[in-house]
Amino acid sequence: MPPVALRPPPLRVWIWTAATLALALVAVLLWRGSSVAATDSTTAARSQVPDDAPAGELTQAWSATADAGLPRRVVEGGRVVVPGTRGLTALDAVTGDEAWHYRRADARLCGLTAVDGLVVAVFRTADRCDEALALDAATGVRQWTRNLSLRGDATIAGTEQVVLAAGPTGIVVLDPVGDNVRWRVAAGEGCRLAATDVGSAGVALLQRCPGTAAVQLRLFDPFSGQPRWTRDLAVPEGAPVRLVGADRLVTVAAGDDLLVHSPADGTLLQELPLPAAGGDPATEPLLQGGAGDLALLWARGTLWALDGTTGQARWQLPAQGLPSGDAGTAASGAVWVPEPGGFVLRDLATGTQTGRAAVDGGLDAGGQTSVVGPVLVYRLPDRVLAFS
Repeated sequence: MPPVALRPPPLRVWIWTAATLALALVAVLLWRGSSVAATDSTTAARSQVPDDAPAGELTQAWSATADAGLPRRVVEGGRVVVPGTRGLTALDAVTGDEAWHYRRADARLCGLTAVDGLVVAVFRTADRCDEALALDAATGVRQWTRNLSLRGDATIAGTEQVVLAAGPTGIVVLDPVGDNVRWRVAAGEGCRLAATDVGSAGVALLQRCPGTAAVQLRLFDPFSGQPRWTRDLAVPEGAPVRLVGADRLVTVAAGDDLLVHSPADGTLLQELPLPAAGGDPATEPLLQGGAGDLALLWARGTLWALDGTTGQARWQLPAQGLPSGDAGTAASGAVWVPEPGGFVLRDLATGTQTGRAAVDGGLDAGGQTSVVGPVLVYRLPDRVLAFS
């Protein structure tokens, strides 16, 4: 049989082949430069938290140091969320082992909050905080992603059903579950926002404006964005002014006084004299949370439990930080208070001791307590400690 002459493929086949290779090369280059290629993430099964209560004698089970500032809320879904400069790690609250992580090589973390079973994180890809995403706190599975346009110095805070992104020139409120921007408010013309916070009372901000020495305190509805009230604060000239919190009550530290305002209309309910400052009043930790119908405030070694309507102190005592405000402990009518020798379980209504969990070596001041089964998690400004 004579040999068969092989014909070269038609020109159109060469064209199609070249085009396919070119598209594949472009796809590879685009993938290498995309955020997908720059993302390192893992997921996990949901944790099974034991139902046991904290023991009477506790030892430190584990600790974690944050590369970036810790959010106010670090415990969610049985995990402890620890931020880094380029992402975050979720630790098992009982063991301290890594459960999952999310990191970006092409972006830096602006801030995050843990709320409603989610971790909502905002990243900066250039000079603005422009990418937000929500991860399931228990598993690390992504729930949503969206673009934003926030200043590069934006801060992130959250409470139930609300995430607040804030900067000196304005605020943006997000729905943590549905990912939509609920509303925005800019500072007044020429004004700057000195501080912002969000809590059960609403979204609060301190505003300074040119031409006046007064500091303006404002409160907004967290869902509609409608302003509820505005108050000018009479603050001694040169006195440091700080927004403490907006849980149950709206409170401001002005000099050596704590100004307690009604969430309903901004009425000044009372002025609590603060103990003498042990350091710089402008940077010392001031903490506020809520449990039941009480606003819980800690400052300068003293804990106050204030009535959420009248602002009157139901009880006060020396403490190292803020008690647990978790739904479970509040529902049981008791909170774990960090004190010098360990954690003390106190009746929420009266402050009476009903239990104790001693800690060898005691506790540092300025922390916030959370309860995860038999573990007491203690969040300090720069690290998290777990005791069991």
